Amino acid sequence: MNIRKIGVLGAGHLGKIHIKCILESDCFDLLGFYDPNETISKEVESLYKIKRFESADALIDACQMVDIVTPTISHYESAAKALRKSKHVFIEKPLTTTLQEARSLIELAREANVKVQVGHVERFNPAFMAAYKQLNNPMFIETHRLALYNPRGTDVPVILDLMIHDLDIILHVVKSPIKKISASGVSVVSDTPDIANVRIEFNNGCVANLTASRISMKNMRKSRFFQKNGYISVDFLTKQTEIVTMDNVVDSENPFAMIIDLGGDKGKKQVIVNKPEIQPINAIKTELETFHQSIANNTEPIVTIEDGYSSLDLAYQIMEKIETNTKIYG
Repeated sequence: MNIRKIGVLGAGHLGKIHIKCILESDCFDLLGFYDPNETISKEVESLYKIKRFESADALIDACQMVDIVTPTISHYESAAKALRKSKHVFIEKPLTTTLQEARSLIELAREANVKVQVGHVERFNPAFMAAYKQLNNPMFIETHRLALYNPRGTDVPVILDLMIHDLDIILHVVKSPIKKISASGVSVVSDTPDIANVRIEFNNGCVANLTASRISMKNMRKSRFFQKNGYISVDFLTKQTEIVTMDNVVDSENPFAMIIDLGGDKGKKQVIVNKPEIQPINAIKTELETFHQSIANNTEPIVTIEDGYSSLDLAYQIMEKIETNTKIYG
């Protein structure tokens, strides 16, 4: 069965980007979209010359795949409708508003026997994709995700707004249960935390230290992964990767070689810096196309619904820690 017919639920800022990517892809036949906002709907109809459905139900009935780019609060209702009609679902992050909703969607997806992929787009960032191949049991991870203030997104804590990207990346990289979580956060301009720092300790000894802020003076999305004999730096914003390794001295006569004398009889190490060439890709278009590939090839999506649940679960554990600390010390 050739599955190509897709519809988009939600045509706001991110929804428009999804629509554009789908139109540019050879994998899909975009049947149309639905958004309850009259102004947005008229704009999208005019801009992309695509059909506007009169209801979410009408769009779901017409399609084989549904791309859900609605506000998080309506993720569950939209996805549940699609899954109950056995439609494949791509759903933006965070998966749902609550863990109970997420667990319900997992059960509905299993019953429907369809593919569900969650939009943790940083997995498809070309800088991270280049770095991931070089990661080998990192034992310390440091992330900074800072953003200029933008009223859009402040209806949820910065953990769900920004940090959840890094939570998904870390859970993808560190294959070990979590032992301990420490967290602090401050509400500066909104009713929920706008800046937060989190320390996650894993059973295998790995420690991850994360900082997220949406009241920064500059934008930053950087992660560093420290492992035996080196570290890997990923700049998700500029899409650059730097791989630093410590190897045995190869050419001590090279005046430009960075040589470290370990002292005594421990010998010397040479610091080698490698900046792999990053191929530019559209991460959103790529994640949507891999979603289609998982359907066509009957394979597991790269970011599964269980992955979406895991990052959401961790986010709620962090928010609970922050809330507890606020009550104690606030």
